[in-house]
Amino acid sequence: MPTTSSEPAPGYVPRAAARRRRPSQPAQGRTDLAQLSTRLTPRDIWLAEMLHEHKVLTSHHITALAFTGHRTANRRLRNLYFMGVLDSFRPLRQTGSAPEHYTLGKAGAELLAARAGVDLAATGWRKDACARIAFSPTLTHTLGVNGLMVALATRGGLTRWLSERSATRLWGDWIHPDVYGHVEHGSGCLPFFLEYDTGSYNLARVEAKLPGYAALIATTGSRTPLLIHTASPRRESALRRRLAESVERLDLPLATANQQLAGLAETAWLPLGPVPAQRLTPAQLATH
Repeated sequence: MPTTSSEPAPGYVPRAAARRRRPSQPAQGRTDLAQLSTRLTPRDIWLAEMLHEHKVLTSHHITALAFTGHRTANRRLRNLYFMGVLDSFRPLRQTGSAPEHYTLGKAGAELLAARAGVDLAATGWRKDACARIAFSPTLTHTLGVNGLMVALATRGGLTRWLSERSATRLWGDWIHPDVYGHVEHGSGCLPFFLEYDTGSYNLARVEAKLPGYAALIATTGSRTPLLIHTASPRRESALRRRLAESVERLDLPLATANQQLAGLAETAWLPLGPVPAQRLTPAQLATH
């Protein structure tokens, strides 16, 4: 909907891009998986799995994760789109243009279903999946989370990355984090939960999540740190003041960062509690 003059203009308004014309599909609408499999590389199958797990990645994300150059990536992504392995849309920005945003296509979902030995419905894929993601009110949040994790994967030693859906399936009785991940550092590993705070929730709602993390620690006996990434330094400072007493009472390992810092892989993280002299990298955070 257009905004009125009294409302702030959004960063961009999601819309499904006009579909690029694909070759005509068989009348029955089924994919010839045997024929398709001869045209796909292990990287293509990996990408389908990534999009099934994380819903949407931009062409820039995919290039950083799996290709040596953007032109090469775009050429392959276009081919995968024409095969039906991927679907795509391009958000409408107020200024400039957005990169192509890719989601899992029907052929890709059918391929994953066949590899898992299940029906297409079991993958959760729907005919309107791409449009639902394009118009989702949580699209900005999803892209923010995925952008941070892509940066960590390419520069920070990320070796495991579970989406909100997978994390909820595993620990939903206690918590609903945006991400669960592992960062390798030397001979060690930092497991972590991530909450991506855009500032849309009041601080009390963020604080209300902490007992769940403490209950998980008490139940499992594992002290997996909680990392909270905030939208601004001001929001981070307010959040730290609000959470300090609860974190100490619950004995919860927690660190914060904000959007203006370099990123998850850099010296961005400030533990809550006995504060070190400076912000820490994930490797330093594990030692701390």
